Amino acid sequence: MSECEVLVQLRLLDSISAISNTESACCVITGSHGGVTAANFVLACDQRAHVVAFNDAGIGKQDAGVVALALLAEHKIAAMAYSHDSACIGDAEDAWKHGVLTRVNHVASAYGARIGMSIQEACALWAA
Repeated sequence: MSECEVLVQLRLLDSISAISNTESACCVITGSHGGVTAANFVLACDQRAHVVAFNDAGIGKQDAGVVALALLAEHKIAAMAYSHDSACIGDAEDAWKHGVLTRVNHVASAYGARIGMSIQEACALWAA
């Protein structure tokens, strides 16, 4: 796990299974896909991250790679997915450096996150 400061507190987690209560009020970038299990890891924390980014894993059948976005929106958590073509699955640092958004939930959209935006640009929105 890596940590750095860029306008907001940021956590880079290669796997969403490493998420914990220490990520509350953070922007979490994960190398994991945004499936149902990923949403469950986020929701299992008593103190939840404000923003979570997942690899879209190619989206998949019935949007399996990004279904977490809608599930997290139900809990007012901003969630977004970046293209598997822009960053490696399982590599949060690559996602931070190169990730380009392909999906955003309505909570993230309300903050200004947009498809085609870099993860760095999207995370900067939460500092404002």
